[in-house]
Amino acid sequence: MSGAKQYDRTELLDRAIELFRRQGFSGTSTAQLVAELGVNRKSMYAEFGSKQGLFVAALERYSRRHLSNVLAPLEAKDASSDAIREAFASYASASEGRFRGLGCLMCNTAVERAALDPASGRYVAAYLERLTSAFRRALSNARNAREIDTNADLDDLASFFTMALVGVSALVRAEAAPEQVYAASRVATNTLDAHRPS
Repeated sequence: MSGAKQYDRTELLDRAIELFRRQGFSGTSTAQLVAELGVNRKSMYAEFGSKQGLFVAALERYSRRHLSNVLAPLEAKDASSDAIREAFASYASASEGRFRGLGCLMCNTAVERAALDPASGRYVAAYLERLTSAFRRALSNARNAREIDTNADLDDLASFFTMALVGVSALVRAEAAPEQVYAASRVATNTLDAHRPS
């Protein structure tokens, strides 16, 4: 049929996500995007408007699909201290797999783009709030299960775990030695033990 799209939008976004994770926004040229996506420049601009438009669409796709899959155990209604430990173990394991050197697109964007681009900044802020809320809920469940001391400041702990998990992702992006990444994760989650009921 004349004028019909010869590509799948979500497939283009998934390809763009991988390229942006490897090279960042600034390190990715329009020519590289065209080559990676397998569409011509005209089609890319018709679909996304600009490189910036494509990047924002990629952040949206990453947030809805990729992050939702990764964070599902932590965001479960019954998540508790074990889910917090598993979240750190999952991020740390990326230091040994195919995501080594890539990290999390949202965490990478927090460093590269959030302060420069309001649209990217909004996605980063939403991600940080999402992480903090998930940690806060899991900590509340842990306290109700008497795994966390009733006097513990759950808001402070949730903020700490958010900061620590972003830091672990940054280590993965930087290709830090896996033992260093796992050590950082252990120190972070040992905080749970420090707040057990006496």
